[in-house]
Amino acid sequence: MASWNPSAKAKAAGAPAKADISKLELGQQMIAEWRGKPVWIVRRGPEALANLEKLNDKLADPNSEKPEQPDYIPHTPARSLRPEYAVMVGICTHLGCSPSYRPEVAPEDLGPEWLGGFHCPCHGSKFDLSGRVYKGVPAPTNLVIPPHKYEDDNTLVIGVDQEAV
Repeated sequence: MASWNPSAKAKAAGAPAKADISKLELGQQMIAEWRGKPVWIVRRGPEALANLEKLNDKLADPNSEKPEQPDYIPHTPARSLRPEYAVMVGICTHLGCSPSYRPEVAPEDLGPEWLGGFHCPCHGSKFDLSGRVYKGVPAPTNLVIPPHKYEDDNTLVIGVDQEAV
């Protein structure tokens, strides 16, 4: 029965999205769209990755124990298949606002302990550069990591699970 098949629009809404990450420089963020949601891709340098370790005691779920990511994503501070690249849905887990990318260290408005990350201007939630939520903010969980895989060195495919090796 043809009426049971999803429409072309419905198929497209769930279709994987590809992102060319070849021109993404250290410290830069790009935004892809998948299922109508912004997916942030951030290229982190050695200093940013080292800073992630320093934040564990300030975070609500530093080891990503709540299921906000696919099982194949390591439960490490980087929360990624390739530590250099963070991939996460850019929607605050509090009320669905879109946090701002704030990569700078110790900006005046976020304080001397800020080591870069995402700040939600709606209600003040803060996330590190891996999308891990700080303690004492309205957001209840880390940012969601969508299913994804790398097609090659320059192409990220969002919406497709990493294949088991």
